[in-house]
Amino acid sequence: MQPGTQSGSAPHHLDVLAVAERWVQSGRKAAIATVVETWGSAPRPVGSHLVIDSEGNFEGSVSGGCVEGSVVSEALDVIASGRATMLEFGVADETAWRVGLSCGGRIRVYVEPVTDAA
Repeated sequence: MQPGTQSGSAPHHLDVLAVAERWVQSGRKAAIATVVETWGSAPRPVGSHLVIDSEGNFEGSVSGGCVEGSVVSEALDVIASGRATMLEFGVADETAWRVGLSCGGRIRVYVEPVTDAA
């Protein structure tokens, strides 16, 4: 599945949350990644979401593409373990250069499993 695009007049984060709800209701295991903090030049604002299913399909964006691969990989671990995690990417972090976050800022992304109760 290709990354989603904003559609309609609803804010993009609401579209992504609706996707997560549909996926879970249809029996797919999923996780939601949310930008919770930014410093300096960050590609996406706080509150941006990326929803990922257990097969690596995703919708939304937490970084304009520069760290999505790493977030998707971590989300698969979150789905498998059922335990949330906090990720941080920035230019001072060697991982950030490896995944492409060279915009000069830093972001923190909270990744949590989605359940029927959520």
